[in-house]
Amino acid sequence: MKRRGLLIVLSGFSGSGKGTVVKSLLQKYDNYALSISATTRQPRPGEVDGREYFFKTREEFEQMIVEDKLLEHAQYVDNYYGTPRDYVEHKLEDGFDVILEIEIQGGIEDQRKIS
Repeated sequence: MKRRGLLIVLSGFSGSGKGTVVKSLLQKYDNYALSISATTRQPRPGEVDGREYFFKTREEFEQMIVEDKLLEHAQYVDNYYGTPRDYVEHKLEDGFDVILEIEIQGGIEDQRKIS
């Protein structure tokens, strides 16, 4: 029987060291996976859809919000960022412990959805 992974939320302000912690965990352990966020911003040179981000149009992202396909989301500098529910669920089912590295604003938004 395959073990279902754990969902680990690492949240903090920008520059608080989240990335350093995540990088260390990913290098040290094979069973961790970093959640890949969706965004409406344009890809930077060298970025690949599905590797750094899932790049979406504003309309696609807003439809994901309406259909509750995001675990959390936030808007920052005229772009949306969020965590696709399906991607995380598939990784968990495959036995990976999935790390959600989210900014405080995303966590606050998620709390509003729960309340």
